[in-house]
Amino acid sequence: MYIVTGATGFIGSCLLAEMEKRGFSDIVAVDTFGDGAKWRNVAKRGALRFVFPAEMDAFIAEHRSEIKAVLHLGAISSTTETDVDRIVENNFQLTVRLYEFCRQNCIPLVYASSAATYGDGAKGFVDNDALDFISSLRPLNPYGWSKNAVDKYIASTGGYAEGGSQVVGLKFFNVYGPNEYHKGQQMSVMRHFYEQYRTAGRVRLFKSYRDDCADGEQRRDFVWVGDCVSVMLWMLDHPEVRGLFNVGTGHATSYNVVAQSIARAMGIEPVIEYIEMPDSVRHQYQYFTEADLTKLRRVGYDAPFLSVPEGVELYVKNFLATNDIYL
Repeated sequence: MYIVTGATGFIGSCLLAEMEKRGFSDIVAVDTFGDGAKWRNVAKRGALRFVFPAEMDAFIAEHRSEIKAVLHLGAISSTTETDVDRIVENNFQLTVRLYEFCRQNCIPLVYASSAATYGDGAKGFVDNDALDFISSLRPLNPYGWSKNAVDKYIASTGGYAEGGSQVVGLKFFNVYGPNEYHKGQQMSVMRHFYEQYRTAGRVRLFKSYRDDCADGEQRRDFVWVGDCVSVMLWMLDHPEVRGLFNVGTGHATSYNVVAQSIARAMGIEPVIEYIEMPDSVRHQYQYFTEADLTKLRRVGYDAPFLSVPEGVELYVKNFLATNDIYL
């Protein structure tokens, strides 16, 4: 069996869809549903076993001999979450328990780290998994800090070294695609921009507060969720690979280009308004992120990543502009 945590969430539910497409069987989906519509993210899936996070430790202990791999996406993913105790419990302690369980039972573990671990990018965006480098990073928020704390723990215990079972941490950059609607303000800018065009006829972008960056020219590495899923499953097919790896396109794209691409996919003229950035965001705002894919390519992953215009057109025409937005 395959354990997928965060299975009803954004990336997790897209992972389930692709695993089903590829013929994986006996998938155990670990997550909560709440009182919202997250159940729709898995409504199209075939037979699944559902386990609540509070039941997971007992479940995996009972079925340890049957588990082929753990794909761990469950976490508090909000970059604005301020309850650090909650973040530590869900992002750090849970991941460490899974890591130790997998290590003791020789079970491959692929887990979600984050590009948020790089902070303001002063150290660059190279996916170095040496403990001294990981320890030198300075994330800008509790979410990024918790992901970096996990990476440090695994590095300090030799988890990325040769020998033992596979441990892979994937530093996802700015992911977008179907099944993200439930994330509210944490949805991708692609989804937000689409809704702004649809309801107001214009997109609102933050002004820049740096002399070397014009308004709307803040740039991020935006990556299609299907490409993230492909990397995860490739890792399962290559159990000899271990370590931390960036997952992005390798090309930063400005918010202006994203807004223009959304308008083009909708068949309308782009209209952009620049607004003040809230003080609560300004001090931890990333002006630039771009995945260095050298390490990922070096281990053999050679599939192309969708460009932003390609991914936006796919997202808008196949999902956002249709009556069925779920994968």
